[in-house]
Amino acid sequence: MSDFWIMRPFSPLFFLLFALFLLLLIVSSLLLRKKSERTRALVLSCVCWVTLLGFIAYKYALSVDAEFNELTAVMGGFNWWGELPLQLCNINMLLIPVAVLKRWRPLQAFCFFIAPLGALMALVMPGIGFEAYPIYLPRMLGYFGTHFMIFIEGLAIVTFGLYRPQWRDIPLTMLALFVIALLVFGINMLLRATHLHPQANYFFSVETEGNPLLELFYSWLPWPFLFLLPSIVIVAVYAGVITAGFALADRLRGKKRSAAAVSE
Repeated sequence: MSDFWIMRPFSPLFFLLFALFLLLLIVSSLLLRKKSERTRALVLSCVCWVTLLGFIAYKYALSVDAEFNELTAVMGGFNWWGELPLQLCNINMLLIPVAVLKRWRPLQAFCFFIAPLGALMALVMPGIGFEAYPIYLPRMLGYFGTHFMIFIEGLAIVTFGLYRPQWRDIPLTMLALFVIALLVFGINMLLRATHLHPQANYFFSVETEGNPLLELFYSWLPWPFLFLLPSIVIVAVYAGVITAGFALADRLRGKKRSAAAVSE
């Protein structure tokens, strides 16, 4: 077997797949640019729902993957309650359709800023059983396929013309992030209290799991959920940088139009 098919972050195969998914985003955006906003929102929603079905199939493949269960035995092995779409990245498969169909700007902003970020983190930092294995293994196809799709679905909110970041969105995005994280924390507590998943830690809101940055935050705020608050500040800065890029592009576009109008 050629080493080319072994999936690792930043390998040639990784960049090839990244390029293919970005090409898919560009082509679909061009094909839909003259369609109505409702049609574009429906197409994006359908893509998210199909991704969710693929996500369920991928999780079933994990449940019957003997090698994966052996690798994760020390963490309790496969548990359906531990595989719900409630992580920072995959929760967007549920939220994007609501955001674009209901046209809720705070949720649109959350999905645009968070989905690509969360998916990219998962792609470059895969967990146990997902790094240095052939891409054609069902669990590898499911893991990387799902996260690549979530990455481009988050970007599609903008490239499909359904949302454009503005400065006023940043406080609303942070509020949405806080509320969603708090709800997920509540689900963690419920799963732990009922023993359905005693180690439930969606959004890393209960334990740091050794993450160096979260460990630092926990040293400042040594309480579950509250140690995430500094992360919200970091996300606000990240959202601000991206919004500044859009604001600059809009300003340059405005100057170009003004210059064209004067020349006429």
